[in-house]
Amino acid sequence: MPPQLSPLPRPEILVYWVLSLGSHLYSFYQLHKFSKEHEAGLRREFQLEIGLLKGFRRDPSDFEWSFWTEWAKKSLLWTLVGHGILSRLATVFYPKLKVHALTVFDFLAASSMLGFKGVGVLLLHLSVAFSVAQLRKPSLAWITNLLLLSTLHIQPLQDIQRGWYSTEEEYYLLLFSVAVCGLRFISFSLEHCWSPLEHGRVVQLCWLFSYTFYHPFFYNGPIITFKAYAEQMRKSAEENSREESVLGYALVRSGRVILWWCLAEYMIHVMYMHSIHSNETYIEILPPWALGGLALALVQFFYVKYLVLFGFPSMLATLDGLVPPNLPHCVSIMYSFTGMWRHFDEGLYRWLIRYIYVPLGGSRHGPLYKVFSTGVAFGFVCFWHGGLDYLRYWALMNWAGVLVENGIKSLFASSCLHSIVEQNFSLAMRRRCTALLCAFSMAMLILSNLVFLGGIHVGRIFWKRVFIQGWSTIAPPTLTFLYCFAQVGLEQTSLPP
Repeated sequence: MPPQLSPLPRPEILVYWVLSLGSHLYSFYQLHKFSKEHEAGLRREFQLEIGLLKGFRRDPSDFEWSFWTEWAKKSLLWTLVGHGILSRLATVFYPKLKVHALTVFDFLAASSMLGFKGVGVLLLHLSVAFSVAQLRKPSLAWITNLLLLSTLHIQPLQDIQRGWYSTEEEYYLLLFSVAVCGLRFISFSLEHCWSPLEHGRVVQLCWLFSYTFYHPFFYNGPIITFKAYAEQMRKSAEENSREESVLGYALVRSGRVILWWCLAEYMIHVMYMHSIHSNETYIEILPPWALGGLALALVQFFYVKYLVLFGFPSMLATLDGLVPPNLPHCVSIMYSFTGMWRHFDEGLYRWLIRYIYVPLGGSRHGPLYKVFSTGVAFGFVCFWHGGLDYLRYWALMNWAGVLVENGIKSLFASSCLHSIVEQNFSLAMRRRCTALLCAFSMAMLILSNLVFLGGIHVGRIFWKRVFIQGWSTIAPPTLTFLYCFAQVGLEQTSLPP
């Protein structure tokens, strides 16, 4: 892609916007129609719930959304609010004790939800990771932490831990907590190996304890590094934050999160996309526009869901003096695999770059190191998510997508091809060619996301229906609309921050 994008005529950009928005709305409408026509069958098979909106059913099939919604109603929302209130009181009256007060509260909150046996597992992992980090050997720290993470997949241990809880949801909460805390233990271990903390071991352990149990990020992220957490929390404790605008900021950000939550709930009331994609027969008989609507609805819901799941914790972290990762960017205008990884979960992206990509050589030592470092990063992400078959396909597709994009970028940056392009194509035409290439990249990116969200069977059926059976009827208009999405994404990228 050229370093600086050429602006296109405003009427042309307007056409891209209209076609992008229009295709979204019309495909969603077609999916809504299909959902209503097959509501009786879906209700029998997937037990659609009585909806919050009169006359509508609610599709509870997205496990993650239902899981976190139930936990929020049960206790999580109230403990997060309690964390926020305690943080403000400590900031105003006892700023030097803020970290200590929050650490005690956050540990008690975790204990109340996970139980003392669940917290005991985390304390055991913390103790092992901390002890090994004192040896200051990065390879040993990696091996130890990977072994700790692998305990999540040992069946006898799973059975024992399931026995501690009366419901499967409580066990899954422990599972998610251990997985996310595993990233924190790796972060602490490597930071300590590279640059040991100046304070004694007791102080180090206290900071690791605070970092591990920090309540807004404890269960689901977003991820920040140990170095960033310790530096920013120490600074916020030393500076008495006097902002009078805290209440206004909290109200505005909370209002935005509530709006995102309402949008997510509205989507699962009017489009039963999660139930539909769970049944291959429905995907096979979907009309073409509704098929496109299903793909867009699945990825858009995933985006809105994480605006909610990351939005409220990030607001609390900001009030605590931390700088959380930016919230996810809209997936409909993500026109590259690289951009998707960089801007959807920014915290995880930074973590992978700092602890895997750069230490393994990255782009500093030539293309082979870059290929290897990227592959290991995707391999770790696959392992961390559970290492199931569909995750391996998803990770391979993303690795291949990033490599192909980097290869094309390097090809066009070569002196020979670069001079040909400069002599024969105007800046505007270069941008249109870039968008055309991005349309193919977006098609594969959406396909990989469908594999991640729905499994291999969903990706296989979409590939068959769009690119094999529909190569002359469905694929051309699909790529045309993706070209419009890419142009809108490029336009947003070119705007000043």
